[in-house]
Amino acid sequence: MPTFFSVILGFATVFVPQAGNPPTAVVQTPAAVQAPPLQAPAPTPAPGNPVVVVSTSLGDITLELYKDRAPVSVENFLQYVTEGFYEGTIFHRVKPGFAIQGGGFTDSMVEKTTRPPIMNEATNGLRNTRGTLAMARTRSLRSATSQFYINVVNNTALDHTGYSPADFGYAVFGRVLAGMDVVDKIAAVPTGTAGEHEDVPTTPVVIKKVSVKTPNSQLPTPKVLERPAR
Repeated sequence: MPTFFSVILGFATVFVPQAGNPPTAVVQTPAAVQAPPLQAPAPTPAPGNPVVVVSTSLGDITLELYKDRAPVSVENFLQYVTEGFYEGTIFHRVKPGFAIQGGGFTDSMVEKTTRPPIMNEATNGLRNTRGTLAMARTRSLRSATSQFYINVVNNTALDHTGYSPADFGYAVFGRVLAGMDVVDKIAAVPTGTAGEHEDVPTTPVVIKKVSVKTPNSQLPTPKVLERPAR
């Protein structure tokens, strides 16, 4: 495959006769051809929305957190970031053509202790489109803690469409600004079964660090980890 393209533009010559003078040749100047950009510019986060970088063993994913649309979920996520909770956790559920899920298990598939569940903000009007970030939960509507997922495709079945348990949906609270290629790479890794868990990568995809790119003033104050009452 050639490494560049040659574009040959035709030059049209038009003869315009003028009274009393021999015909004059007028050469049409070809329009400049601008090459398309190599890639689309990265999306710009809304003013005031935090931006974080999730550094994984397969590359970095930059996320905008929708503080304006999902304040409870964003505050919760940033609290775990501030505590260093995500370091050493993995993407433990990977389904190509669906989503990648992480933020709750170590590479030995031990689930970490979390803070109590938060409010489900699925009614915020945000959709589970490709590249969006959302809170993972159990079938209980208000069960989300630390785990999150990134949509690999448009998952309309996960959107809020009503108030029954089957229709309430999953809360979107951010989007990928850069690194969607890393998300796709993670979604394509080989998977298997680990105990009762399916779709677990055979080689762990580790979250090495989650760092905040926006000023520290947007970070919540660290809190003492509260264990749910038994």
